[in-house]
Parts: sequence; C-alpha cells; structure tokens
Amino acid sequence: MGESRIAKTLARGAVVSWREQPTQYDIEALRANVARVRLVIRLRWGVVVALTIFSAIAASVYASSTDVAAFLADMKVPVAALVFVVAYNSFYQLTYRKVANISFLNQAQLLFDVLVTTVLVYYSGGVYSWFGAMYLLFVLEAAFILPRRSDVWMVAGAAAVLYVAVLFAELTGTLPHVDLPFVRNELHAEVTYVLLRSLWMLTLLGGSATVGLRMMTSIREREAELQESSFMDDLTGLFNRQYFHRVLSTEVERSNRNDRGLALVLADIDRFGEINQTFGVDVGDGLLAAVADRFREIAGAGAGESGFPVTVACRVGGEELALIVPEVALPESDRLDLGARVLATAEDLREAIAGVRVSGVGVTASLGVALGPADGDSPDALLDAADRMLSRAARAGGNRVCATWTCERGDDG
Repeated sequence: MGESRIAKTLARGAVVSWREQPTQYDIEALRANVARVRLVIRLRWGVVVALTIFSAIAASVYASSTDVAAFLADMKVPVAALVFVVAYNSFYQLTYRKVANISFLNQAQLLFDVLVTTVLVYYSGGVYSWFGAMYLLFVLEAAFILPRRSDVWMVAGAAAVLYVAVLFAELTGTLPHVDLPFVRNELHAEVTYVLLRSLWMLTLLGGSATVGLRMMTSIREREAELQESSFMDDLTGLFNRQYFHRVLSTEVERSNRNDRGLALVLADIDRFGEINQTFGVDVGDGLLAAVADRFREIAGAGAGESGFPVTVACRVGGEELALIVPEVALPESDRLDLGARVLATAEDLREAIAGVRVSGVGVTASLGVALGPADGDSPDALLDAADRMLSRAARAGGNRVCATWTCERGDDG
C-alpha cells in the first residue's frame, strides 16, 4: 500500500495536471506548459539553422586544408549529431501537444541538448573545442523559459559537470583524446591548462545563469506589474480579479457609510473540467467567453425585468464570474422585497447561461447570492457568504440559484 501511494505521488508530480476533472487553473497551467515546450522547440530550430550554416562554411574551409579521407572521418560525428538533433526536434514538433502534460519535459529537452553538446565537445578536441560556448545558449534559454530558479541552475550544473568530466577524462586517459589536424600542441594533457579551462567554463556558466535569471526576474516583475495594473481579463473581456476586489472593497465601504444595500452574485459553470476534457480547451474557452457575454449584457441592461442597476461584471478566477450590484436598497427597505429582486436578477442570469451554445455544446451554472450588510459588512465576509451559497447550489446539482435567506438551513457540509 505504501509503495502504491508513493508511486501515485511520483506519477502525479510528473504531470502538470493529474486530476480526473481538472479546474480552469489546471487547464491554464497546461496551456502555459504547452507554450513553453513550443518555445523550446522553436529556439532549438534556430540553433539548428545556425549550426548548419556554420558547419557548411567551416567544412568548406576545413576541406581545403586537409586530406579528403581525414576530412570525411572527422565530419562523421558532427554530421551525425546534427542529424540526430533535427530528428528528435522534429519528433517533439509533431508530438509536443500530446506530451506537454509532462511537467519536466522542458528540463529534459534542455538537458538532452547539453548532453549532445558534450558529445560534440569531446569529438571536436575536448579542451580545444569551440562547441563549449553552446552551453551558454542553453543556460540563457533555461533562464528565459523555465519557471523555477532551481531548474536553471540544474541545467547550468549539468553542463559544468559534463564539460569538466570530459576534460579530466582526457587528462587522466580515461577517454582517448580526439586529435584535430589543425591543433599542434598537447594542452589537453597539461593539468594547469585543463584546470584553468574548467574554471573559465564554470565562470561563464555561472555568469550566464546569473545574468539570465536577473534579466528574467526583472522582466517577470514588470509583467506582473502590468498585469496588476490592467483591469480587463483577456479571455472574457470582463473586469479581472484585481479590479473585482478593488470595486467590492469600495462598494462595501460606501454601503456601510450610506446605510444602503449591496448585492453580490457569484456564478460557477457546472462541470467545466469535464467539458474541457470531453470537447477540448478551445470549446471550453468559447463557452466561457459566451457566458461572459451574458454577464456583460445583464450588467449593461439593468438585469432585465428585475430593475437592478447591475454595474460591474468580473471574472473572479477560472470559470467563476461575479456581479457586484451596488446601492440596491433604500434606507428602511423591506429585506424580503430586496431579496426577491436580487433573486430575479440571478434567475435571469441563470436562464441566460442555460441558453448558451458553442459548437453544439451547452452549459449550466450554479449561482450564490449574498446581501450586505446583512450577510457581511466587510468584503471578505460578503464574499464568503456568497461563496458558501454557491457551494450549496453546486452540491444540490447545479443549474440553480441559492441565496442566504433561502438556503441557510443545515450546516455547510
């Protein structure tokens, strides 16, 4: 039993999303990993093109100053390595969407590149080889693509270990030295020179990793600032989570100050993970955008016949959307009357969502409603009350509206 549990834990850690019914956050994480894998493949094609051009020019120069037989013998390994890189990059190009759920695929590809480079270093003279500079490309590529600093240092460390291992294996005679016709000295057998070259490569690898990480940290911090300063969600066109919390805080404060009511409606698309799994992410995104259109229509039209001034529609996160309805009650208003009007708004929205179709696929939604200040006089309290009602609606089978004054029976389970 213990071994089975460990095996399951390791298997789950090897993939981006392991749940049978992934959430929208899982889908977005998988999409981000697909994009990173695609970027690794494109960057590698750029390296392949550069190497091909270099090899063609270098081969023509080399052939003019050496024996044909020796030239052909020396070119076997570089050509084989280039063909091999083209072959496995083509394989990744054709299959990366199917295997992109493997979380360490990018690390594995970069480590494989480091290994191929090490083979080229050895067969092109070891300590004399120019191919060692390629390690720097892969370290910078890792800094640009991989999400964790430890992953970047892992790639740099692997390059350093393999490079130093080749040099010292030649120094000790563990590996036979590959002679190059245009190299006339025995520096590969000089321990001082090998130590200095090893130290120089370690310095270059450490420096490139540090510079790459600092550059990408600065870029990512700037991207985060821009994302936080933007109020619109790219997929749905609704206000985003940051704006939602900002407006909710402002409206709760205004509600408390002016003794006026405030309604919060949360909606979650039922079984959205199953839809993504069955019909694909593109259909899921289309449905989410179509549902967002219904939110926008109700926000702009005053919630249909209910007569509410619905002013803010937001994407709170994943497949969860929200409506903030400010100043819905006059002082001394009857709470039952206010509740009825809020429920009418939520029912309008539920029916509108149930009518959505994308590629023949429909959805339903669970909705939770809370009123301030009765259900909470702070943003967190009001949000918790609405979220509690949303959970009740979902547990009851979905496609329904649940409000604090209609569903506050029993515990929250």
